[in-house]
Amino acid sequence: MVRVTGFSTLLVLLAAGASAQQPAASTGEAWQIVQLPQSSLVYARDGSLIGEIGREMRTSVSLKSLPGYVGKAFVAVEDQRFYQHDGVDMIGVLGAIKGKVLGENRGGASTITQQLVGYMHPDLIDRRDISYTRKLHEQQAAREMEKHYSKDDILQAYLNQINLGRGWYGIEAGSRHYFGHPASRLTLAEAATLAGLPKSQPQYDPIVHPQVALERRNLILAKMVEQGYIPPSVAEKAKAEPMVTAPNAGMSAASGYFVDAVRQQAERANIPVMNGGYKIYTTLDPVLQRSAVTAIIDGTNKIEAQKGYKHLTQALAKGPQSDYLQAMAVAIDPFTGDVRALVGGRNYARAPLNRAVIARRQPGSSIKPFVYAKAIEDSIPANAIIPDSALHIPLPTGEVYEPTEIDGKFWGNNVYRDGRPTDVLMTMREGLIHSRNMVAIQLGQRAGMDSVAALSQRLGISPPMVPVPASAIGASEVHPIDLVAAYTVFANNGAVVQPRFITRIDDLSNRAVFSRPPSTPQQVLDPRVAFIVRDMLRDNTERGSGRQARDAVPDEVPMAGKTGTTNDNRDVWFVGVTPELAVGVWLGFDRPKTITSAAVGGTLAAPIWGQMVGRSYAGRTSAGWSPPPEGLVYAELDRTTGDVATPATPPDKRYVEYFLPGTEPASLRNNPWKVPQWGPLFVAPKTPK
Repeated sequence: MVRVTGFSTLLVLLAAGASAQQPAASTGEAWQIVQLPQSSLVYARDGSLIGEIGREMRTSVSLKSLPGYVGKAFVAVEDQRFYQHDGVDMIGVLGAIKGKVLGENRGGASTITQQLVGYMHPDLIDRRDISYTRKLHEQQAAREMEKHYSKDDILQAYLNQINLGRGWYGIEAGSRHYFGHPASRLTLAEAATLAGLPKSQPQYDPIVHPQVALERRNLILAKMVEQGYIPPSVAEKAKAEPMVTAPNAGMSAASGYFVDAVRQQAERANIPVMNGGYKIYTTLDPVLQRSAVTAIIDGTNKIEAQKGYKHLTQALAKGPQSDYLQAMAVAIDPFTGDVRALVGGRNYARAPLNRAVIARRQPGSSIKPFVYAKAIEDSIPANAIIPDSALHIPLPTGEVYEPTEIDGKFWGNNVYRDGRPTDVLMTMREGLIHSRNMVAIQLGQRAGMDSVAALSQRLGISPPMVPVPASAIGASEVHPIDLVAAYTVFANNGAVVQPRFITRIDDLSNRAVFSRPPSTPQQVLDPRVAFIVRDMLRDNTERGSGRQARDAVPDEVPMAGKTGTTNDNRDVWFVGVTPELAVGVWLGFDRPKTITSAAVGGTLAAPIWGQMVGRSYAGRTSAGWSPPPEGLVYAELDRTTGDVATPATPPDKRYVEYFLPGTEPASLRNNPWKVPQWGPLFVAPKTPK
């Protein structure tokens, strides 16, 4: 045991060190260097870092892996006689005493070794305690540590332990998050910036206070010159560097919601990633993720800036308030299930609820394609006439269900010919393009809502659809990611895939402890049915409510999709597919309420979808759709009547319709020369936008 003289006791009382946040639990004796908590690192599909998981964000590194000036920068400002003292700097203590007697602030004279024993063993040495007993114990432990470990061991442990602010511990995490690269690549100026943080992380935070951090950095560079660690010319060159920090806390894309989902997936696989030390390789595409984040920020800000917008805006929200307009976006590879992008809200730090995965929302009309798919599967052709008129449906409860249209009108009673009201001839295709509720409900009734609900379940949509008429227009709730995954059926010839977040997890020894291959597509729908519905959804983006999404995506990229709007304009959606992606965008409030009286998916969600997907295709091309499945019948029809086109049909009313064999118009069934059956088809040209 180290003896302490009465004079040393006086020094202890006068030179108590500064308080510090306590990051770790203790093991062993107070002088021992213990294993530090590590974080698990999360990587995107391109190998870039997108997040960390753990109780402390730390990755320990060897002192030998760091440039020599890194350790010297900390020594110069925190403990200039580090290499001379035995754990307690008596010269520094005397200076502290003199400063207190003269009323000068010269610091607490705690050495790096003293700081380390306090940080590493907070249950044994509480550095917030300014008592004589704590200081005495700390000095004893520091001297004992110096007997058992080399100076390099102590400095290495200190650099890996130190709190550098924002929940980032150690030189590696500090370098990665503040400057976007490993500590082995720290410049002299960056090293001096990090060395300035232990005194006060909030005050010298280079992200929030770049000018203050720069002044602190330059002071440390001057100290390094005074102590002979660097020549003046090198210091002046470093001082000339601007204070530049990495965007997104050094991550390749802002991915907090995605990383949360990854943690949950790993824990379900019984991998204790919160304990740290794992490397988690994921499916995220940083380019698409950045596009999604930017599109949501731009789109929601634009909505809040509209004249007459009445709700709390994000800019005016205070503290933890999150009752402002929220949004989510999910992008999935339709063939592998890989989640390429996921944004669960507008601001992860303020509102970390993952709306893409956890929330349950009504999908509105974005559910209708599955109703149509079941109807076509049941031999109702896409040119079938479905009257758009008022419905009165008796329910088992004795009530009568009387649905309405979003525009408050029934098109069947809204057109006059020869001065008299007449029904509009509404084909099934036109009903989807114009998102007419009466058409979808009647199709659901004809196909059977229990059958539609069963198809929904096969598609992976949860919670289970309630088999009632209102579910045909989106009254049952869904998890957004399930709805987006279900849309892969239209890009993948009737097969769906389950979302995949993680490809592999390695432990500290780089041994794979978990791996998941790409999802195997499950055939749940006749490929011909999926093709017909996708063609109707293509038409919707070119002539219907999805036009604003189509306008933002390059013309050479094929796409198909559907908008959705719920009662009272509380939820708005656009969900669609390209040959490479299934993507969904949702907007609404966590506590559902009307966004605006005019809010619909086509004007709010579709532009965000278009911006996100359009930017993701910048600089690359689409592979295009796969060839149409065999066994379809097609014919040129009159869009107004749904009948086979005649020479009198105007060119702008002509279009190509597809049929399951036996459902084509009767006039074609016995004339094999008019319409090819079975075998390869041509692809109908795009309708001009």
